Amino acid sequence: MAIIKPFKGLRPPQNISQDLACLPYDVMNSQEAAQMAEGKDCSLLHITRAEIDCPAGTDIHSEEVYEKSVSNFKAFQEKGWLVQDDEAKYYIYAQTMEGRTQYGIVGAAACEDYANGIIKKHELTRPDKEEDRMILTRYLDANIEPVFFSYKAVPEIDAIVENIVKNQAADYDFTAEDGFGHHLWAINDAEINNRLEELFATKVPATYVADGHHRTAAAARIGDEKSGQNPNHTGDEEYNFFMAVHFPDNQLKIIDYNRAVKDLNGLTPDELLAKLNEVFTVECMGEGEYRPAQLHEFSMYLEGKWYKLNAKEGTYDDNDPIGVLDVTILSNHVLDKMLGIEDLRRSTRIDFIGGIRGLGELKKRVDSGDMKVAFALYPVSMQQLIDIADTGNIMPPKTTWFEPKLRSGLVIHKLESK
Repeated sequence: MAIIKPFKGLRPPQNISQDLACLPYDVMNSQEAAQMAEGKDCSLLHITRAEIDCPAGTDIHSEEVYEKSVSNFKAFQEKGWLVQDDEAKYYIYAQTMEGRTQYGIVGAAACEDYANGIIKKHELTRPDKEEDRMILTRYLDANIEPVFFSYKAVPEIDAIVENIVKNQAADYDFTAEDGFGHHLWAINDAEINNRLEELFATKVPATYVADGHHRTAAAARIGDEKSGQNPNHTGDEEYNFFMAVHFPDNQLKIIDYNRAVKDLNGLTPDELLAKLNEVFTVECMGEGEYRPAQLHEFSMYLEGKWYKLNAKEGTYDDNDPIGVLDVTILSNHVLDKMLGIEDLRRSTRIDFIGGIRGLGELKKRVDSGDMKVAFALYPVSMQQLIDIADTGNIMPPKTTWFEPKLRSGLVIHKLESK
């Protein structure tokens, strides 16, 4: 069963919460971070992207940048921009997008659960990227940014969350510049916190990494590293845990993750269409955008027209958690066999475009001449993600896109007790 503990969160005062909260550090470059933090002295980007406070051109992985992160983190606490709660507790973090709200519980996940497989993953990680995520954590001795987890919904947990949301004013409640709403409640009742810890320990056999595989692996490695450095290690130290937002699976919606290819691998458009007809039922939909409406249905944009592609029987295996995926069908039968793209992780001929940017982005990329053809996929379901993780399989690259992104800074987990 899952170990998810309450902790003493480090949080901003309500009046600066919106200015302090920011997008994850890895979804922007230095210039974009500087623009986002402009006029916001208390933006967490001064900690997560501290190069914005260093001379132009400073290497973002330099000692100077990390030391600046440390000094800014210290200054934020001294100025009262980040204040640690006196008691360990859980927090409810909700996000609203297009009229739909999802409610997660912020808690401290156990490093040992990652090691023993209770925290389940569906993507491969690379040691170099894990190390990159570890460096700032080492310097700050804190989980500055949360990871995004899911679990199979538990009715009693849902009821607890619903009761608090209905009867307690939110500590933070704002709409960010991207139009997404962010809301947070601290759970101050000790009995409720105790009950939640019991429910996680008895009703949640596993949690699932939805977004943040490298940060999760890095956090687990930090725990191992610190335990090895402590001769008096007990297993109860804060470094044995890391911050995650846990959302019930039935509230999450995965967005499509689409593909665009630079060339047709020597084929003419007519030759590509002929090859596609061997694997799919192909229907020209004209110039109007067409979005896939069901599993095993794709849309393609080629030479100013949209096409509907329905995979023929035999191109997929509904009894195989990987073989059933539309990304597998497209990769095996089109990208590899027709377009000659064998390694999705390394090929420079393909680009991946999150569905949040709309089908218009696919059309734009092709019409501009930057890309020759684009494919839109039907989104993966949470059940497919869970099936893959439960069977120990790994999804193909760039399969899932979660939105909204978690805002960093609403809660921070320090790796040492106050």
